[in-house]
Amino acid sequence: MRVAVVGLGLIGGSLLRALAAAGHEVTGFDADPATREAARTEGFRIADSVAEVVAGSELTALAVPLTVLPEVIPQLAGYDGLVTDVTSVKGPVRDLLKDRRFVGGHPMAGRETSGFAASEKDLFDGCAWVLCLEPHETDLSHWLTLARLFTGMGARVVPVTAAEHDTAAAQISHVPHLFAAALAEQIVENPLAGALGAGSFRDGTRVAATRPELTAAMCGGNRGAVRRELHRLIGVLEEMSEALEAEDPVAALTPRLRMGAQARRAWPATPGQATRVPAEVQALLDLGRSGGWVTSVGDTDVVALRPESDRKPS
Repeated sequence: MRVAVVGLGLIGGSLLRALAAAGHEVTGFDADPATREAARTEGFRIADSVAEVVAGSELTALAVPLTVLPEVIPQLAGYDGLVTDVTSVKGPVRDLLKDRRFVGGHPMAGRETSGFAASEKDLFDGCAWVLCLEPHETDLSHWLTLARLFTGMGARVVPVTAAEHDTAAAQISHVPHLFAAALAEQIVENPLAGALGAGSFRDGTRVAATRPELTAAMCGGNRGAVRRELHRLIGVLEEMSEALEAEDPVAALTPRLRMGAQARRAWPATPGQATRVPAEVQALLDLGRSGGWVTSVGDTDVVALRPESDRKPS
């Protein structure tokens, strides 16, 4: 497949590498001349403009920040190929590209490092790759084309709507980034806390090292869902604070902690047996909503896995 990748940071650069490794005809572009030169030095085909990179391609993957998309999209004028993206917020991107042959995407493969130098061809192996499927809007044939492409690169394709994605991403990514930043900030005023920091601090604050501009862009772009989920988390923390005021704080706090411990021990879910799911919008959305994913794509159905329904948290 002839693919253009616009933006060669961690995700775009890794996509460039993965597509090339899978035998696709891929060309990249980045607004930064140094990044373009670095990619050329490694032997990749690199264009000098958006118009040049998309010329002749069947698919264009937009791998630029949400804040940059409004500048890039007008440069696709005249392009009639399929478009996808890798942005961590899906609702606003859906609105920006509603008049195009578009399927929103988001590979859940980010990390705190960034830039082309951090990219790697195996980044997407085993990762969940969201592909948005909007009833009465998304062309199913386009969705299946991308699902086939990304499962061929080792990803687990998860079919959901943009709204469902944005709520879930707020819960498991965007709010945790804010919480991690708040935790990490404490050691600025208390160097002793920094000296004592060990595993729980390291693991709880890892994503605080992400470039602040990237975190702000994804949280700001998804502010509705982020605010809802942030307030929900604050409510849970307030309940924990109230438990500490009880006559027996240990007894009061334990049930709430047990819920989280059971959930974390049961994650990630153990997949059940592979099943075939019809390549139909509702069947695919039901799969995604159940926590399932697509592993390969056939002509009229997909091979899918769901979490074991009878698994008990340990």
